[in-house]
Order: sequence, then structure tokens, then C-alpha cells
Amino acid sequence: MSNLPQRDSRVAWHPYTQHGVEVAPLPVVGARGAWLELADGRRILDAISSWWATLHGHSEPALVEAMHAQALRLDHVLFAGATHEPAVQLAEGLLEVVPEGLSRVFYSDDGSTAVEAGMKMVLQSWVHRRQPERRVFVALEGAYHGDTFGAMAAGDPDPFFTAFAPLFFEVRRVPADAAMLSQVLDELGGRAAGFLLEPLLQGAAGMRVMSEEFVRQARELCTDHGVPLIADEVMTGFGRTGSLFACGRVGISPDVMCLAKGITGGMLPLAATLATEELFSCFLHHERSKFFPHGHTFTANPIACAVGVASLKLARERDVPRQLDDIGRAVYEQLASLRGAPGVRDVRHLGGMAALDLVVPADDAGYLSSLAPELRRKAIERGVLLRPLGDVLYALPPACTTLEEARQIGAAMRGLVEEIC
Repeated sequence: MSNLPQRDSRVAWHPYTQHGVEVAPLPVVGARGAWLELADGRRILDAISSWWATLHGHSEPALVEAMHAQALRLDHVLFAGATHEPAVQLAEGLLEVVPEGLSRVFYSDDGSTAVEAGMKMVLQSWVHRRQPERRVFVALEGAYHGDTFGAMAAGDPDPFFTAFAPLFFEVRRVPADAAMLSQVLDELGGRAAGFLLEPLLQGAAGMRVMSEEFVRQARELCTDHGVPLIADEVMTGFGRTGSLFACGRVGISPDVMCLAKGITGGMLPLAATLATEELFSCFLHHERSKFFPHGHTFTANPIACAVGVASLKLARERDVPRQLDDIGRAVYEQLASLRGAPGVRDVRHLGGMAALDLVVPADDAGYLSSLAPELRRKAIERGVLLRPLGDVLYALPPACTTLEEARQIGAAMRGLVEEIC
């Protein structure tokens, strides 16, 4: 297994990777708790929850047991015209804990498709209500909502999606400012389809934190203008902001909520788009053509749903939002002394996330900053897996991370900054 990176280099194509300049990938042979095990015997702290997905920790026994038991009972069945206990049980469990008003769960396979399905639901509902001119979505500046075409269109094209921009539908982007959002909704009038946002925390945009007041004002503005609010909680869901859901933390109910990543504790691919009964009723009709034409072969896969049931149970029993908040705070406490330091623009914390912005030359700023690969490499040398968002260094560890491990992550981040600045 020692030649795994060499074998990989001949056959694999990795996501968000420039193979022309990237160093060889980490040869990961095992994982347990917050730690990854490498082929050479090293152990690396997974400080980013493997792209924000691993919730309770790697190889969590309760999830492994749920996966094994369900695989022996029912591995897969189509969800068109069939149903099964894990899917219904998970939907019931989700609807117990999400904000009031959401009543239907539509399953898919990842965050991009959860958002895609939500946007399609909203758009087609306007067609069914004989308002097809409502086809312009509003989203935040710097937004990232996924890699399928609708999700790409809702996201900010720069720097990821400029090659595809000629094929996107119209989207208006605004800063996290209620006055600007109100102005754009006024301008669009009857052309506005809906407003899409990651509530409280924009992940890929650089761990940008917005005010709770803005999220509440956005809900009010959407209600006043009669347009749905789509909450992309793919990253913020399941405790990452210190509450089970960011919408719940600020006391609002969206019309659509998109979930993925932590829904199975990061163990299996699964996503869900939750909608109100009002939205669901737009697709009830005596004409068969009025149904919602979206689906996947593995929609509501029984094994993934069973793991989702077990993961949600753990999240509630262990108070995962509080665990993550304690972990994020412990990381942040190691970074707080860097506030105002040369080379550091900002230091912040929200729930299980701690981040800082680095000062770099204007021509090397943003996600594609040349600083990111260097920071990643140096972090691994310190025993911590980080994947900087360009000039933004952040941590988002799993809930099993001990406070000692969290302080180790924060100390590694502080050491990196002190070394390069």
C-alpha cells in the first residue's frame, strides 16, 4: 500500500485539484474518531471533518452497526412507488427537529442535488400557479451552493464556474444587507422566484459570518414579497453553528431547507430537501404531468437512511451542537491572540468553526491564493489536516474531538500564521 499515491496518479482524477501542481495525495488507510491513519504509520487530526461531513467522528460504532444491520435486511429498493421503514423514520425524525412549517422530505444524494431539487421545486411551483415569469433567483455575493447547473447558477461564478456562465439562468446577487435585498426584490417584483442563502455562515465563500438580524430580516422580506426562502443548510446543519440548524438558532422557518453532509454523520451519501405543505400541494393534481420530475436511482437508499436515523439520534442524545460549540471555542481561544497581528485581517468563531483571514498581495488573494497549498502542506507536517479556502485558514472538527485535540488544532493554526507572517 506504500505505493498508493503512485498508483493513484495513473488512474484517478480528484475534485477541486490542479493535478499539474498539487503534491501527491495523502495515502489514508484508516480512520477512527478525529484521526486519519496514513500508510506510513502517521496519524493526522482531521480538523475539517473531511469536507465538513464527518459529524460524530470516523468509524462511529453506532453508525457502523446501523449500516451493517440494515444491509442484512434491505440494501436497496427504488423509492418511486415503494417505501421502507428507514426512509419514513428518518423523515419523521427530521420533521421533529427542523423549524416549524416544513412538512415534506424529498431525498437525493448530495448537497448540490439537494439545492438543485429545492430550486426546481420552487420554479415549477410558479409554473403550476400560472406565474412562469417568476424565474429570477436572488442569492448572496460569494455564494457557493454546489456544482450542478442550477446550484452553479445560484453561486457566484468567480472563481469556480466562469466557464459555464453563458449557460446560467438569471440570478441577482446581493451582499448580506437587508436594504440591498429589499431593493432587489422590489426591482424584480413579479419576476422574483425566491431567495437562496446559507444562513449565518457562508462556507466556501471563506467562512463568512453574517448577523442573525440579517437572516431574520431576509425571512420578513421574503414573506412581504411573497417569495420562498430557500435555506441551504448543507454545511450549517446538524450543529455546526452551535444549534442543530442555523435557522432554528435565529428563530425563522424557511420555505425550503436543503440538508446533506452531516445527515448520515458523513458515513454515506444522502441528502434531503424539506418543503412546506403549501409547496407540496402545488404538485397535487389530477393530471399526471404535474408531478415533480426529479429523482435518483439511489433516492432514499435504505442503508443511508438507517445510518441517518442513528446519526440524528446521536446528535440529540449527545447534544452535538453544544459539543461542537465547545470545540470551536477551544480552537478559537488559541487564535484570539492573533487578532490585530501583522498579516492577519480577522479572527472569528461561530459554533464549531474557527477561522482567520490572512493578508496577502491583491494579485494573490481569494480562493486560488498560492498560499493555500503551502499552508496545507505545513499543517500536515504539524499533524493536522487543514484545507484553507485560499487566504482563509479555518477549522471545523468533528464532534468527537477532545478539547485537548481542539487546542492542538488551534496551536497548529497559530504556529502556521506566526511562521509565514
